[in-house]
Amino acid sequence: MTSLEEAETEETVTCLHLTFYHPGQEERMMFRCLNFGKRERVRADDAAKFGRDSSVCRYNLVDARVSRVQFSLHFYRKLHASECGFEIKNLSKKTKLTVSQTELGYLNKIDLPCKCIICFGDYQILAEIQEGESMDYFETHLHLAEAPVLQERCLPSLQPIPENAISPSFILSQGKSPTEIDENEL
Repeated sequence: MTSLEEAETEETVTCLHLTFYHPGQEERMMFRCLNFGKRERVRADDAAKFGRDSSVCRYNLVDARVSRVQFSLHFYRKLHASECGFEIKNLSKKTKLTVSQTELGYLNKIDLPCKCIICFGDYQILAEIQEGESMDYFETHLHLAEAPVLQERCLPSLQPIPENAISPSFILSQGKSPTEIDENEL
């Protein structure tokens, strides 16, 4: 037998890709403590915390407007299934966290969708989960966006959409003022 035949099977690792954007990132450099472009291993039983307190948070945002601990991500294996997922919990008492248009108050938590946008204050974070098999750890891969991730990725904006699916900004851009129409006239 060759050494290749005796080698252990390599398992794939779940990777959480996070793309960060803030309109003031050029001037204020709030992402300067994050390691962009490099994958980092995180033990499965560790919570990945984001916030401004570097003694508590693994991912430090240098901004006085960010909570000491803004939010956390917990890796878990789904019940009666082989796949893993992430749970996101808002740990800020002052700032609501929005995950794919679901608003989370303090200590609220939900499962992180496979692809979503996390928003708080002026921060936008595109989260994308790349599934893997490892149960011992996961990886994070951080990216920096130059444009808002809501526009860059062509994801729906957080603006409410009227029932007739015509955006108010579209009507106003046509040079007409909005008028009320009876739904029976359509």
